[in-house]
Amino acid sequence: MTRHPVTRLLHFLPLAALTACTVGPNFTEPKPEAPALWNEQARNPQAAITVQSDPDPRWWRAFNDPILDSLVARTVAGNLDLQQAILRIAQARQNEAAARGTTLPSIGASGSYTRQQLGLRGILESRGAYDAAKSIRGNQDLENQEAGLSDRVANGLTSGLNSATRPVSLFQAGFDASWELDLFGKGRRTVEQAAAQSQAAVESTNDALVSLLAEVAQTYVALHGAQAMQASQQQNVDTAREILRLTERNRASGLTTQIDVERQRAQVTSNEAQLQPYDRQVQQAMNRLAVLTGQPPGTLDAELSAARPIPPTPPTIPVGLPSTLARRRPDIRRAEANLHAATAGIGVATSQFYPSISLTGNLGLRATDADYLTNWASHFYSFGPSISIPIFQGGQLTANLRLAEARQKEAALAYRGAVLTALAEVEDAMTAYRTDRLQRDKLDETVKSSETALYLARNRYQNGLSSFIEVLDAQRSLVSARQQQIQSTLSLTTDLIALYKALGGGWQAESSATP
Repeated sequence: MTRHPVTRLLHFLPLAALTACTVGPNFTEPKPEAPALWNEQARNPQAAITVQSDPDPRWWRAFNDPILDSLVARTVAGNLDLQQAILRIAQARQNEAAARGTTLPSIGASGSYTRQQLGLRGILESRGAYDAAKSIRGNQDLENQEAGLSDRVANGLTSGLNSATRPVSLFQAGFDASWELDLFGKGRRTVEQAAAQSQAAVESTNDALVSLLAEVAQTYVALHGAQAMQASQQQNVDTAREILRLTERNRASGLTTQIDVERQRAQVTSNEAQLQPYDRQVQQAMNRLAVLTGQPPGTLDAELSAARPIPPTPPTIPVGLPSTLARRRPDIRRAEANLHAATAGIGVATSQFYPSISLTGNLGLRATDADYLTNWASHFYSFGPSISIPIFQGGQLTANLRLAEARQKEAALAYRGAVLTALAEVEDAMTAYRTDRLQRDKLDETVKSSETALYLARNRYQNGLSSFIEVLDAQRSLVSARQQQIQSTLSLTTDLIALYKALGGGWQAESSATP
């Protein structure tokens, strides 16, 4: 008994599924090269940094500043660059969905109506069909009864020929389906590659989020640093004006000369001139924070214009062990995803060397009369497998495979480079934090000494025990010491933010809140 083709297919599919395999190398997570301890911590142990716990994902809360917390939340919700990055994730996931769709059967429906003129009349005339009909009608040797019969036959033949040569209406409706069997894993490797690329897009967004949060914190700190420098400079101006008034009184009493008065007046105007750059820095920082939160410049001026101190650094900073860095840093995770995608690409290129087997078929109804289109007698179908075997491709398949292998090796080196760069950034940030912390402590002592020196110099000058040059030098030393102290405090807090950024914190807590 002959089996129906569909029955033979149903017996073939389980066999094809059992014999299916996935060619190409399988991806295994790389083990990052990381030391047991941080080099900076081993060389310079310090109580401010601990490896006993991992850094807090919401590291900005360590500054205990509600305004900074609010700016971070608004930035995550409204930043335009972050929203674009999220849309790139959506695009990558749709590419992944499209790749999955290629592994499934495709089914389509179609319907058509055509009006055809087949040109049969010319063929029939060339074959003498019409001449034969005329010869039957024109036979004079037949009796009357036979002549009438021949006329009816001739008329029927002519009518049939005319019907066959008229335009034909053809109605057709049906379904068609095709399915490429993934016997050697081409589709699965393509899906795997697309999924890895989608994960790389996610990690790129996380990396952008880490940088964005750090930029918000650094801009906020820079704002208050500029306000602190502005306040300090205003204090210097007030001090210079006070000394100017003292100098003018001494000049009126004959205790000093006009030269000292003019020198101090020049000092006042010089200090006043230095106020303007700080005002520019304050306004630019507020404008930048507004843009980072997705708002026009000037929106946050009322909220941020009040001067606030630079957020102090916490007493202890958890940094975790170097071995945990690779899981926290989105750029390393992105490099790993790219390596995964490149490894899957080798499988895709390898599968091109193997045969491709597809199942195609169609089923439909065809009739010259629309009313007869629903009659099952008008049905038609075709079904069958097809196989494509690569025999000679001019070296294209080999070149594609070598290209995929080269990309995989490049991705592996990029992963190692990302790990080394991350380790170096953490080490550099810890070194900068340690050295700036020591510098800030020394500058605190310098400011105290400079304030005492200015106080003593003013008293000596006021009592006529020293020249005005001594007061001027003490004043300039205090101005310089105060500015260096504020700048050092600003650098210390900025170093801490850079350390948090290098540790890869922020995306774990805030990525779920992104729009």
